[in-house]
Amino acid sequence: MVKIRLKRLGYKKNPTYRIVVIDSRSKREGAPIEELGYYNPKTKEMKLNKESAENWVKKGAQATETVAYLIKNCDENGALVYNKKQTQKLSKKAQAKLEAQKEQEAAAEAAKEEAPEGEAAEAAAE
Repeated sequence: MVKIRLKRLGYKKNPTYRIVVIDSRSKREGAPIEELGYYNPKTKEMKLNKESAENWVKKGAQATETVAYLIKNCDENGALVYNKKQTQKLSKKAQAKLEAQKEQEAAAEAAKEEAPEGEAAEAAAE
């Protein structure tokens, strides 16, 4: 079975990887069938021949989980498109306050819809 996986290079605590096509029975640093690119996890720098990688997958090569992620998140030039999650962590008090505000707005909209047009105009005037 042929796999697309990472081949570790670099020295202690400073890894860099080559993305290689290799027989699954050979060792991690074994001779690859083809080198598709490189990846540096510290700097998020990557260069990948995406077209060749996709051709290998079509031929039946199994990409490891990490390599599949890298193939999926690279652009046409082979550079990694690193999207950071845009989530804010709110405290419990802030979350409760936000939920209460949403409920209040929903109740106000429901009251507007239920009230006839004449009463809504009077309420808006006050």
